[in-house]
Amino acid sequence: MGARVLRKEDARFLHGRGAYVSDLVLPGQREVAFLRSPIAHGRILGARKPADRFVFVRDDMAEALPILGMSGLPTYRPVAQHPLAHEKVRFVGEAVAMACAPTRAEAEDLLERIEVDYEELPPVVDALRAKRDPSVRPHEEWDDNLFLSLGLESGFEENARKASVVVERELTLSRQAMVPLEGKAVLATWDQRADGLVVYASSQAPHLLRIGIAKFLGLDQRRVRVVAPDVGGAFGYKYNLHPEELCVAWLAMKFRAPFRYVEDRREHLIAGANTRQHHYKITGYADARGKLLAIDAEVTVDGGAYSNWHQTIGLEPGQIVGNLPGPYDFHGYRVRADCVATNKPGFLPYRGVARTGVCFAMETTIDALARAVGREPWEVRRENLVPAAAMPYENVAKKLFDSGDYPKSLDMAREAIRFDDWRARQRTAEPDGRLIGIGFATYCEQSAHGMSVFKAWGMEFIPGYEQAMVRVTPEGAIEVRAGVHSHGQGMETTLAQVAHTVLGVDLADIRVVLGDTAETPFSTGTYASRSIVMASGAVADACRTLVPRLVTIGAHLMQAATGTVRLEQGRVVGPQASLSLREIAEAWYCRPDRLPPDVDVGGLEATVAHRPQVDTGAFSYATHAAVVAVDPGLGSIEILDYAIVEDCGTLVNPMIVDGQTLGGAAQGIGTALYEESPYDPNGQPLAATFADYVVPGPVEIPDIRIAHMETPSPYTAFGIKGMGEGGAIAPPAALCNAVNDALRPLGVEITETPMSPQRVLAAILRAGAPAGRDAGAGS
Repeated sequence: MGARVLRKEDARFLHGRGAYVSDLVLPGQREVAFLRSPIAHGRILGARKPADRFVFVRDDMAEALPILGMSGLPTYRPVAQHPLAHEKVRFVGEAVAMACAPTRAEAEDLLERIEVDYEELPPVVDALRAKRDPSVRPHEEWDDNLFLSLGLESGFEENARKASVVVERELTLSRQAMVPLEGKAVLATWDQRADGLVVYASSQAPHLLRIGIAKFLGLDQRRVRVVAPDVGGAFGYKYNLHPEELCVAWLAMKFRAPFRYVEDRREHLIAGANTRQHHYKITGYADARGKLLAIDAEVTVDGGAYSNWHQTIGLEPGQIVGNLPGPYDFHGYRVRADCVATNKPGFLPYRGVARTGVCFAMETTIDALARAVGREPWEVRRENLVPAAAMPYENVAKKLFDSGDYPKSLDMAREAIRFDDWRARQRTAEPDGRLIGIGFATYCEQSAHGMSVFKAWGMEFIPGYEQAMVRVTPEGAIEVRAGVHSHGQGMETTLAQVAHTVLGVDLADIRVVLGDTAETPFSTGTYASRSIVMASGAVADACRTLVPRLVTIGAHLMQAATGTVRLEQGRVVGPQASLSLREIAEAWYCRPDRLPPDVDVGGLEATVAHRPQVDTGAFSYATHAAVVAVDPGLGSIEILDYAIVEDCGTLVNPMIVDGQTLGGAAQGIGTALYEESPYDPNGQPLAATFADYVVPGPVEIPDIRIAHMETPSPYTAFGIKGMGEGGAIAPPAALCNAVNDALRPLGVEITETPMSPQRVLAAILRAGAPAGRDAGAGS
């Protein structure tokens, strides 16, 4: 552990030997295509379809129940989402019918022969308007448009009244899509011998997908096997049960044959899922130096038309309420988070669930306070961060920060970008008229949180113990089986590193098995930056369980006292001799006559469950520092420098941490500057291709520099903290603060993502500032 070991799985990925759902072909397989609603809101009056046995509407699927996500949160309203639209459509792209054929093209040709009659209804597209005026409701049985409202108040009034400085801001994060390299994909068939479904799915939680398919198809879970092969990115999108997955599983169950659906890019952008869309009204209260006293916030989440299964729409506002205070030390807090139904695709979790939004709101508020008191934003930020001496620290939202030095990460980031040099350059007008800005954002990331946290969020399935199975194979190699799954995180490598750390077996002789409900222990899956924290403890504990068994057999074979024998570097070592694990395994599997009479009958395999000492989570954190150049004539933004200082506790593999951090930062830059899923007043999506939905590429991503701190968590195995989401949390806040720092001489402030050239120019014009290449000259 701690070594920059090359990823074991890359040998197959880089040579084109990866196995994805799209690579799987079964005999007699049919491809599935979906007819999708062309309108955002309307009643289905009737449908006429060709006389083909492989064309279906909702009435043909009596065996499939509607998908219903339940929550224990107060005020939560459950709403059923049918696998195909039933009676009404509630967003453009909702699946209305499906067709199956030997090829996808033939299936799409069948769709063209289906005629659906709609009575179009007025859509509700703007969440704030939907909250104020419920005259148009996607769900007519409700009396308003609220999925739920959550709130928290702690010491607000007494702390707010002490403030001498008050800043108010209204902030917006635009809607966006997840855009994994591989869209959702599912292939289902019926195993006649096992008398059950086998579902191959691009999923980050195979066991939960098994539960969902069994639940809504009326099957026992033992009759559903889910296999998640290689997964080309997920980011939260593949953690839930999608209607298309249920449809394909139903087809296989009904016809006892294989069917496959692979989402194309247009389907993903218009119908797959939307995320991120938050609106904040936030007020910060501080003393004359900018010491934060209280925060008051009203947050509106555009939840779209449906609440997903199994997490439900309650996760987003729950995360907002709990995580808005960020890494700061203050004692007055009042927040309300409303999740509103609109005629858009249902809101799904995306890397950094809610925390990208709350970081954006909190960090821009810190900068606004700094400007109000006339101090450097980094100074005000530093004085407000929870100090290292206060750890462990329970914040105003009852989050328990386990360990770390938040101010140090800010200091290191400031040094990394050479802050003083940029400030000096900023005071000198750029020859091309562009304006220089510097921005920071510090966040903390709650990772591997467990039962109490998810119960408080009203989750239907609550993670608790994580299991792993480890066994010595007949050849003396090690096989690790874990229920978490990898969709880019390098879990096959890091879990092997954990096993190597305990057993000493060479990494080349350690095989990690993931992604098959028939082959791995139960797990709620990979999400919430939990996998390496939870699974590393389970793998390590299972390995440790095997050590005395190996030593006992080895001591007997060497005719040595057990107390004189130890496991060292993958060998059982005695006073005068040593044995390989192959020799130990040969005795167990092939020569039981040579085993000691008191041998542990558990054998050379062990399944162990693990959870951290506390289940409130291990808190990773980081500071992002950005330097930008803004062209006031074009509205364009160039990132000149970007540095990240992160602390995720004990590093299992720093190279993989770097990769996760860089990938997350790229997504965060997309949120900040490029990615947006806009809708017109009729609810029509305006970004259906990559010509309209812009994702950053190599040219747009700067040379990001990463520095690591390493403060172990006192509550987890090896002191590990999760970090899979962190990179995506801070970039919108850091870049927005940098842009606003650049535009400060013009009296301009950006409050919405993405910070497109149009939005930057519009803000300049609204402020009455001159828009031109010489706008910042001499300022």
